[in-house]
Amino acid sequence: MEVYTTENEQVDAVRRFFAENGKALAIGVVLGIAALGGWRYWQSHESTAMADSSVAFQQANQAVTDKKAQGVEDLEKFAQSNKNNYGVFASLQLADHFVEAKDFANAEKQLVAAQSQAKEENLLSLVSLRLARVQSQQKKFDDALKTLDGVKGEGWIALQQDVRGDVLLAKGDAKGAREAFSKGLDSKPSQTLQNVLRMKLNNLSS
Repeated sequence: MEVYTTENEQVDAVRRFFAENGKALAIGVVLGIAALGGWRYWQSHESTAMADSSVAFQQANQAVTDKKAQGVEDLEKFAQSNKNNYGVFASLQLADHFVEAKDFANAEKQLVAAQSQAKEENLLSLVSLRLARVQSQQKKFDDALKTLDGVKGEGWIALQQDVRGDVLLAKGDAKGAREAFSKGLDSKPSQTLQNVLRMKLNNLSS
């Protein structure tokens, strides 16, 4: 639960980052082609589109949070029609909803969709971690291990190795799990995750 909370905090952090910097990131992408013309039109169009996506996402997401009957269907439609970071956030929220309902097949479907849309490395790593957990719940251990290979960046090593250890342990590979948990500790994670990894290592030793 503590590790899952840590992941949720990262979801919120990434979401805030794009809410605060999404426009600046979009501008940076097209600076290289600004000399070709059409810059003012593009800037106006893109800013309006991102603002509209933000508002629509908040509305659809709130409907799911409030457990409104139409909420899940509306958020699914939003995710399908928004091929951007807001669409990824919608798929993540839907996956959480299906996990709570223990509908892991639909959760996996949403996360695979999010994985195909996520372009930013940290967001993709987050999606891959969630997807690996869901695949492991369905006993798709080899798929989960392959998915974890898509988790990139030093800041994700501890979480990646934590999930890898869980998957290997569920697969019956205690030695591999011990190595994964140890690698996670060696990456100097947060105190909360350190405690979780040490506890798992201690359980393997007992």
